[in-house]
Amino acid sequence: MAEDIRDVFIIGGGINGCGIARDAAGRGLTVTLAEMNDLGSATSSASTKLFHGGLRYLEYFEVGLVRKALIERETLLRAMPHISWPLRFVLPYHEDMRFEGATPTSKILNTVMPWTKDRRPAWVIRLGLFLYDNLGGRDILPGTRTVDLRNAPEGAPLKDKFERAYEYSDCWVEDSRLVVLNARDAEDHGAQVLTRTRVDEARREEGVWHVTVTDTDTGETRTHRARLLVNAGGPWVGEIIRQTVHSNSTEGVRLVRGSHIVTRRLFDHDKCYFFQGEDGRIMFAIPYEEDFTLIGTTDQEHADPDTPPECTPEERRYMLDFVNAYLRTPVTEEDIVWSYSGVRPLYNDGAQSATATTRDYTLKVDNTGGAPLLNVFGGKITTYRKLAEGALAKMAPAFPGLSGDWTADRPLPGGGFAVADVGKLMDRLQKEFPFLSPYACRRMIRAYGTHAWKVLEGVRTEEDMGEDFGGTLTAQEVAWLMDREFARTADDVVWRRSKLGLRMTDAQVARLDAWMAERRRG
Repeated sequence: MAEDIRDVFIIGGGINGCGIARDAAGRGLTVTLAEMNDLGSATSSASTKLFHGGLRYLEYFEVGLVRKALIERETLLRAMPHISWPLRFVLPYHEDMRFEGATPTSKILNTVMPWTKDRRPAWVIRLGLFLYDNLGGRDILPGTRTVDLRNAPEGAPLKDKFERAYEYSDCWVEDSRLVVLNARDAEDHGAQVLTRTRVDEARREEGVWHVTVTDTDTGETRTHRARLLVNAGGPWVGEIIRQTVHSNSTEGVRLVRGSHIVTRRLFDHDKCYFFQGEDGRIMFAIPYEEDFTLIGTTDQEHADPDTPPECTPEERRYMLDFVNAYLRTPVTEEDIVWSYSGVRPLYNDGAQSATATTRDYTLKVDNTGGAPLLNVFGGKITTYRKLAEGALAKMAPAFPGLSGDWTADRPLPGGGFAVADVGKLMDRLQKEFPFLSPYACRRMIRAYGTHAWKVLEGVRTEEDMGEDFGGTLTAQEVAWLMDREFARTADDVVWRRSKLGLRMTDAQVARLDAWMAERRRG
């Protein structure tokens, strides 16, 4: 059965697809988005979960990308203060640190100042941080300062040889919640969001795209029609070009696997570490979900998007060895409580290594055959909103009179309050629902912001919350996630809408899955 003709059909429910859907729907275009699994179930839920400019990209002279990302940090922070917040990063330094001369910057230093061979001198790091502080401007985030690790709490977890550090600002973001909130806002603006919907084929007929899809739960097949097709397939963007739309485009992506490990909490303060490795790479160690530490990431080639990415034993060992070069008390395999891995679909710019490949995005329009096709390559989570604006600029010729950019000043659902007011919201929620634990109140404000009260609508007593699945998750909240946030399974809830899988037993997750299946059946 053919649908009415929509303006835009988007393949891919990651952050790029959902960001474009939100922007397009907010400008009055009719939009359908299809995601073959759950929203954000691939790359967009497997990031290091940072809004950051990319300090290390300065070594590759990607100044434009860094500046764009730095400007965007505070725009995003204001739009979503519930799921994003400022972080301070500690970069330890000592004079004997040596690195392989693998970056353009280090090669220049080794040539013009051979006495610094295989080093990043302190003044070079400080210059990079000065640029980082000033390229994008700052209203909310504090600038860089020097830390004496010998008498600072940030020095306690580190080996004695680290006496000095530089502390700078970036931001945390709940990546998979960011995807869902963009999808929610797109739907609120009239978009049709279809999850568990695989696109089998897209073909042009008389200037219109005919898109055949299959519901992977029911097996039902139907055809949608649209004036413009967006390929935001992430790791599958190349496959969609070649196999789904049968295009002759030679553009493609380089698939790079980034793995992370989560350990028991390794330090008592709330700051993050930026560690430099002898191989020229960097590693973050970040406070995570209150009781854990997130360590990552790696850069490994990944051949096939259909092969699920996994953190290999070699990558685990690499990350442990990396951080143990800094930490006073070594981290062991026994300290790891979880690992995850995602595939970054980087635009294939011909770089010699995965680490050197650009993190910027590229947008390509294919007008052959009448109906336009927009292919989205690469990108990083920090610049997703700018990517969406760029996509709409590319789409504008197909829609005369299209309105201009609008998302910079619009909060995502649950936002619309000052960054400094998060604590006040937590206190208010605790007073109004005293049967919730302090942890539950913090978690709900961080997940839903002002919409926490919508989640709890009608609740007067603890019994009104319904079945307790563990980890402070109850039937009241799960019903909201199913009705308003596209959740279908327990995995959607405990690993993407939240990270409560770290706190729940296998039996609790199984019970949750059964409850959700029963509720879906009606």
